Amino acid sequence: MKVNVKKLNGKAKLPTYGSEFSAGADLYSCEEYAVEAGETVFVHTGVAVELPAGTVGLVYARSGLACKKDLAPANKVGVIDCDYRGEIMVAIHNHGKERRVIGEGERVAQLVVAPYYVCEFCETETLSETVRGAGGFGSTGR
Repeated sequence: MKVNVKKLNGKAKLPTYGSEFSAGADLYSCEEYAVEAGETVFVHTGVAVELPAGTVGLVYARSGLACKKDLAPANKVGVIDCDYRGEIMVAIHNHGKERRVIGEGERVAQLVVAPYYVCEFCETETLSETVRGAGGFGSTGR
């Protein structure tokens, strides 16, 4: 699948895949940022995308950044609708106790492009029965 990407900044890098079977393409910071402990910054990637109709861009944390630097998307998963044409920015939160620096050109998140369904939500008085029922929040654990 081809996705058109527009560079909005001369320092921007196109998203890249780290390996042949990577699901997420790395997104890069086009500036340097200092992120204080407990703070959130909006990291500019300097790119905008034209996602195909019927797809969504999901912006996830990079495990290395999250585990080694305590930096991860503040909203956990960012959603880029296929009709959005603005810059992809990643709200990065410092979950640690020390100031962290994101370097210019550093990989800050990963973008997964996935199909989605548009649903018609219909009110009803009953739902089908399942073994699980209404159990949630760890109810299937042992």
